[in-house]
Amino acid sequence: MRKIEIAMPVTGKEEWLAVKEPLMSGWLTQGPKVAEFEQAFAARHEVKHALACTSCTTALHLILVAMGVGPSDEVIVPAFTWVATANVVVYCGATPVFVDVDRTTYNMDPAQVACKVTERTKAIIAVHLFGLCADIDAISEAAPDVPIVEDAACAAGASYKGRPAGTLGVAAAFSFHPRKTITTGEGGMVTCNDNALADKIAMLRSHGASVSEEQRHLGPKPYLLPEFNLLGFNYRMTDLQGAVGLVQLGKLDTFIGERRKWAQYYCRELRGIDWITPPEISDGCGWQAFVCQVDEEKSPLPRNEIMEALQSMGISTRPGTHAVHALGYLREQFSLEDEDYPEAMKCDRFTMAIPLHNRMVEEDFKYVAEAIKHL
Repeated sequence: MRKIEIAMPVTGKEEWLAVKEPLMSGWLTQGPKVAEFEQAFAARHEVKHALACTSCTTALHLILVAMGVGPSDEVIVPAFTWVATANVVVYCGATPVFVDVDRTTYNMDPAQVACKVTERTKAIIAVHLFGLCADIDAISEAAPDVPIVEDAACAAGASYKGRPAGTLGVAAAFSFHPRKTITTGEGGMVTCNDNALADKIAMLRSHGASVSEEQRHLGPKPYLLPEFNLLGFNYRMTDLQGAVGLVQLGKLDTFIGERRKWAQYYCRELRGIDWITPPEISDGCGWQAFVCQVDEEKSPLPRNEIMEALQSMGISTRPGTHAVHALGYLREQFSLEDEDYPEAMKCDRFTMAIPLHNRMVEEDFKYVAEAIKHL
């Protein structure tokens, strides 16, 4: 039976060859390949600084810590996102304040932001969910004095009104998980244009060291240990990952172009089905995922049974993501109720991601579309 995964990374001979250099050189941890990847990523996203780390989660954590977010502070986050967006706020001892989402974009509803701002609000984390950038201008207008941090986990290569994701707030965090458009296995990146913030993040990701391991080893006195004046973390990317990331970054625009083509195909094919609503097409979308909405009042089966039926045909699907305020720990810790954020709950219950990745061929996309039509 045909098997079409929800997502698959595209790696091959170039990635295999790329890891040979660090393996042969003996420099496996953060070093010259990570630095090269950072420079290329910064250039592609038009920012001064890119700092690689272990994941988008740790990238977000580094940003918040560097901004001084801590106990008694509040950070505004969307109620429909991956749980890490809220978790990093809790890691800092701060309180996540949830905002409902716009179901046409799945992103934070700017109209609901202003009423969530208090004197304790330290930042807003705007998530570019599924590769579509949040409405940054509207969010800024709603809370003009609050710094915006971009959760750009899904948005490598995406743009908003002609501006690259990663340049839209004080800092941004990207993911290189295998479900993302480009991958390093696990891995993340911080981008920003603030020199002081970048310097602090660079220290924080390496235990708070005053200089990096590469700087120390290649400097005039490699035998001297650095100063540690900050309480930092071990969030460094390896040079093996950096080498793979550099190759993947070179393929990013091709990957996005292919995904955009097939997203448009899906939209054309599915628009005639009255019980499914495909996402809106946007020129700047990075198309990390193709997430539809199921209308259970019209659909032949409930969403979960549709997903089960497609699975039986070899087609993998997933819910879009979580209504994070309804997840056990956050719900109990902050006394939240499902109905507090109704649009997020609808997205949680009725969204369905269908396969969209660069290992799929034309026959795969046609098979998925026809299977949905004939349910």
